[in-house]
Parts: sequence; C-alpha cells; structure tokens
Amino acid sequence: MVEKIRKEVLNRLDQTKELTDEEIWSCIDGVIVEYSKSEYIPLPKRSRIRKGVFDSLRRLDILQELLEDGEITEIMVNGCEDIFVERKGSLEKLDRHFASKERLSDVIQLMVAKVNRRVNEASPIVDSRLEDGSRVNVVLNPVALNGPIVTVRKFPKKPVTMEMLIAWDAVSRDAAEMLRDMVRAGYNMIVCGGTGSGKTTFLNAMSDFIPKEERIITIEDSAELQIKGVPNLVRLETRNATSEGQHSISIRDLIRTSLRMRPDRIIVGEVRGEEAVDLLQSMNTGHDGAMSSGHSNSSLDMLRRLETMVLMGLDMPIQAIRGQITSAVDILIHLGRLRDKSRRVLEIAEVLPLQEDNYQINQIFWFEETSQEEGKIIGQLSGGRERLRNKRKLIMAGIHWEASGDR
Repeated sequence: MVEKIRKEVLNRLDQTKELTDEEIWSCIDGVIVEYSKSEYIPLPKRSRIRKGVFDSLRRLDILQELLEDGEITEIMVNGCEDIFVERKGSLEKLDRHFASKERLSDVIQLMVAKVNRRVNEASPIVDSRLEDGSRVNVVLNPVALNGPIVTVRKFPKKPVTMEMLIAWDAVSRDAAEMLRDMVRAGYNMIVCGGTGSGKTTFLNAMSDFIPKEERIITIEDSAELQIKGVPNLVRLETRNATSEGQHSISIRDLIRTSLRMRPDRIIVGEVRGEEAVDLLQSMNTGHDGAMSSGHSNSSLDMLRRLETMVLMGLDMPIQAIRGQITSAVDILIHLGRLRDKSRRVLEIAEVLPLQEDNYQINQIFWFEETSQEEGKIIGQLSGGRERLRNKRKLIMAGIHWEASGDR
C-alpha cells in the first residue's frame, strides 16, 4: 500500500516548484484519507504508511527507519532485494526491500550528494557520511555484480566517553587514568584493531582528555570524530576528484597543510596508506600528542603495517623507516572484539628503541580472560602503569606517579 499511495502522491504533487515538507505531508494525508473511504486502515498502520511515504520522498526511504533504530549498529544493503543489519552484535536479514533498483539508486545519490560526493559507473566506489556522522560506503555496477551495495556504520548520537567505556568493562579505570595522563603529556598514540573493534569510538573518547585550551586539527576521509567542548577546533576532510575538474585532496595533502596551521594536536582518523609518511614526520618534528588509528591484528603488527604504508610513499632503507617509526610512536592501544561480541582493550604497549634492527614493545596492560558466565567473557586488564619505562614526557609535563601506580 505504501507504494500505491506514493505513486498517487507523486501524481498530485506539482514537480515544477520547490515543495515544503508541510505541503508533502498534507498531500500524503489527503491521499490516505481517500483510500480510507474504500478500505479500513487502522490508525497504527496509517501512521506507518504516512511516515513510509514521506521517507521515500524526502528522506532515505526504508533506510530511514533503520537509521533511527538505536539498537542497529550497521546496515548492509546487497542490491535492492537483500537488506541485513547488525543488532546487538548479531547479523539478521530483514523482511523488506526497495521497490526497485532505481529507488535504491536515488537513495544512494541523495546520501552522497549531501556531503558533495559523487558515485556513478565511471567512479563506482565512494566513502561518504550522513548528517549524523554515520559512515557510508557505496559500490555500484559494474564492480558490484549483484547490484548497488551500501554499507552504513552507525555511530552513537551521544559520543561515548571514557567513563562509559569503563562502565562497560571495555577498559579498566587504572588504564584509562594512565591514558589520560599520557594524552595530557603529549605522547604520540595509535589505536589499532580489526574491523568493528571500536577504534574510532576509543580515539574519540581519548580526545576528550586533551586540554580544552589547545588547538586541535582533525583529518579524516569522512568526518566521524565527535570532539566536543573544544573552542579552537579545525575539522578537515578529504575530497575526491570530480568530473568538473576539481582535483582530489588526500589525507597527505591535509596533513601537510595542517602543519602550517599552528596545531597543538593533530588527530588523523585512520592511517591506511602513504599518508603514514607525513604523519610520522609530523610526530618526529615537534608535533607531540598526535593520535591516529589503524587496522592490525596486534600492537606489533601495527608497527609492521606502518612500515608497509611508508614504503607505499617513500623509497627508504628499511632500517631507516623502522628508526622513524620507533622514534615517532610512543604508545599502541590494541582493541579487539571477543567471541561474546564485546569490545575490549586487549593491550596497551609502549614502543621501545630498536634492538638489532627489530621492533621491541613493552606491555603495560594486557587482557586476561578468567571465565565465561552465561555467554559473557569475564576477564581483566593485568599489568599496571608502573610498567611504563619512558616517563620523560610525563615528567616534563609535571605529572608524577607513585611507585604503586597512583598519581
């Protein structure tokens, strides 16, 4: 019935002029009233039809309701027929679909156009974001053989704080307090982990420890960080090349220009390629307190991935690259998603000087599983802040810890 009413509304609307939301709502209500004369429509169903028609005309069609559902964390559209969601850590297929491939294509164009992105057969892959910060990835034909593919990663409307992560047992209070002091002291940190492990969320929570009087510059492919309460905040976002002749602007370009903007802190949402060269160089040239995230299977693996990324953009001896990395990066925070779907800090480690040209890390905290109760994994972060060896930046910042690990 939604589709029938939608078609009738489209027939009645004057497409030659700019219509307000109120005019569209009024037209929808008029059509529903007429349909109700010949067929009884219960009030709850009438409300659903009314919203469904409006969403299909002015919003994101059937995706709108999914975006408004707080329990859904990820939406996966595999062509116009198959829609999957992740709800409370589990995947499920929905009993709904787009009316046609054209309707899905219209929704895709609406999503990417809002942030000045384009996607078509000539450029069939795009990363974008919604107004609420949700991350969007689109892949079209001919790359996607089973139709347009849309993946939406939703983020909480209210930013997750470190206190919330402590309450959820994602990190211990002692580890969180150590990270707070390290952020304030200007340690260079990289949050690493697999897909869906919570890297962006954790990076955002750590950014809340940055002193509010500092000038922060964030650099992202799609703006996702939700930094609040910082008056001197600059947010930079990459741009794809366009058919009108606009050149692309990469993360490398943005890192380079950010160095001329008098930053106190540079936060790169995610490092995944040759921009690692510029990030490391900024860390090694007096820009302390930089933070970023990256995909990896472990803390040590993150160092090796950085090495590979640098080689993408720079021809240097491997020993020199490793020296640059160990000189730049102070702390690695490895996150993981356990088999009970919970997201935890699995390791916090400091990067030590090379030993015989090999990477060395010192575990400060590490997760140890103790039991499993009713499907929930029970464990804790072992170790303690007293295991940190390099306290130079803490001392320079006037932060001193007692031998017990307390400040």
